[in-house]
Amino acid sequence: MVGDHCTLSGDNTALLSQKTPKNGLSCKMVLQAVGKVLRKSKTKPNGKKPPPEEKKHYLESEYTKVRVVDFDLKELVVLPREIDLNEWLASNTTTFFNLINLQYSTISEFCTGETCLAMTACNTIYYWYDERGKKTKCTAPQYVDFVMSLVQKLVTDEDIFPTKYGKEFPNSFESLVKKICRYLFHVLGHIYWAHFKETVALDLQGHLNTLYTHFVVFVREFNLVDPKETAIMDDLFDALCVPLPAAQNHVTER
Repeated sequence: MVGDHCTLSGDNTALLSQKTPKNGLSCKMVLQAVGKVLRKSKTKPNGKKPPPEEKKHYLESEYTKVRVVDFDLKELVVLPREIDLNEWLASNTTTFFNLINLQYSTISEFCTGETCLAMTACNTIYYWYDERGKKTKCTAPQYVDFVMSLVQKLVTDEDIFPTKYGKEFPNSFESLVKKICRYLFHVLGHIYWAHFKETVALDLQGHLNTLYTHFVVFVREFNLVDPKETAIMDDLFDALCVPLPAAQNHVTER
């Protein structure tokens, strides 16, 4: 039988490797078997090695250092004393919707049913759930269209995003804002994961980086998106929060 531990000293290694217990298992055989199991655990069930993780080009310093602001974005998202919380959430959520929709439109011609068969971001596939809760796998452009159509409908609904003085926000307002922000995060994630190359070609990575950082700072400030949801891109957020010399932190004029 295998004992409680299998720590071998230099004096006993050779002896134990030659001595075979009554059950026919030597310590060396046990270690070899454990090593074999550990090696198998690093492969897929079919015995093949998993494909290497795709390189995240947007994390390269030559790209993360490109931004369009030179001040702390947290100052932009803190709730002003004179402003109602729901008013602040409504204003910022509507603004982010418009900006993210605009950012996506710059690469939409490259995001097709042929190039993006699924809505992906960092090896994560997002499925769309309709009003009845039915789960549907769709192409990225279909998913984004569903998101933008839904958000457009919500932010223009006077009963949900009231614009007239004295009209109250519904009790479900915060949960709807969280739903919107979650979907908008998916869109930003897809742009980085599948269309960062096109974004760089258009020289818009600075705008994308600033928009993403501003958005994540906002949702974290008000706990609008579960940290587990945004964790797949925490490495990008950390990289974009590294302070830069003032000379590098501006829009390049042409």
